[in-house]
Amino acid sequence: MDSRGPVSVDEEVAALSRGADRDSLFLQAGLILPGRTDPVIVRVRNLSPGGMLAEGKVRVEQGAAIEVDLKNIGPVPGRVVWAGEGKFGIAFDHQIDPQAVRRQVVSQSDLPPHLRRSGLERGPLYRRR
Repeated sequence: MDSRGPVSVDEEVAALSRGADRDSLFLQAGLILPGRTDPVIVRVRNLSPGGMLAEGKVRVEQGAAIEVDLKNIGPVPGRVVWAGEGKFGIAFDHQIDPQAVRRQVVSQSDLPPHLRRSGLERGPLYRRR
């Protein structure tokens, strides 16, 4: 077994990302590649504070600077640290909160009128019958 440590920045980032707790999930994200203006939709297979595993029908090069548009967080810059057959790993330039991506954000306007609260009510949104 080879006991040497990471030798390049990419290997170092990948080693840190692999060591972090990852959330397995199935979400979509917009991937913005160099030279393209339109985002490509990819599947997020797992997500950690330092990076993610993505899957999609897109060709990416190892080392490419990209941006991932994550739900509830927005655009996150990063780099492709490895690329394989339809899957690739991305290391983020800065840490994110993976739980924020999973959170569902519901505003009052998203609710049907009978479930909206005026702010004057006391107690739960529902009534027992």
